[in-house]
Amino acid sequence: MPSQSGTMWCGSITAVPEPSDAERLRLREAPADRPIMRQVWKHLGFLHWAVEPDVMARALPPGLQVDTFDGAAFLGIVPFTIPVSRMAGVGLPITPGFHELNVRTYVHREGREPGVWFFSLDAASQLAVWGARLAYGLPYFPARISMDVTGDRDSPTIAYTSRRERSGTEARFQARYGPMAAPFAAAPGTLEFFLVERYLLYAWRRQRLTTARVHHHPYPVQTATVADLEQTLLGAAGLPDVGGSPAYVHYAREVDVRIYRPHRVAG
Repeated sequence: MPSQSGTMWCGSITAVPEPSDAERLRLREAPADRPIMRQVWKHLGFLHWAVEPDVMARALPPGLQVDTFDGAAFLGIVPFTIPVSRMAGVGLPITPGFHELNVRTYVHREGREPGVWFFSLDAASQLAVWGARLAYGLPYFPARISMDVTGDRDSPTIAYTSRRERSGTEARFQARYGPMAAPFAAAPGTLEFFLVERYLLYAWRRQRLTTARVHHHPYPVQTATVADLEQTLLGAAGLPDVGGSPAYVHYAREVDVRIYRPHRVAG
């Protein structure tokens, strides 16, 4: 399967320990570094399908292992919007607000530093796309994205559509999603915590594995519903057809995020 850099990887499941709850909580603490950017993320939808771990292992670069919950790996599609992007400290705006959509799975390194591996990130901002590609080595693509929010503050419905621009492979997404229960903080050891409480990303840049941290308060997670879902994002990333609606759907209204500079993984 294609990687972020277009390389074909053929990883496999190896007997390594899974991250402990303490290790997962450690990454939720603020890093010692100073952040370089602040963003606000709003109206996040977390759409997840359970998949076989060996399927995900074959799509990962060297040095990463599949993170699993009760023996299953997960593929996620996460639509949201970013109304605020500013330089940390001085507060100068970096780019106007834009919508973003990512395809991801969950990984770790021999039981340490559980995080996110992105197969693609679509954004309705050329500046954000090229800035993230250059600075972080992430597989961002420009896309035409629209988002319409209806209903009241506590019970919104988000209609979201995206189509990737200037791509030789069709990559589109549309869905309506929204919360169906009160918000809660996901507890360590639960599936909700495993799926949404992620504060570390990995990327493959210049033939090296790199990481970057984010920090924010725990997500105000809500169980959610999704309707009218159509997508070709997984196929565009060379991933298997998961079929039908996601088994797990969650929503988070808003978090204020600090973003930190990337670092090469040692070794």
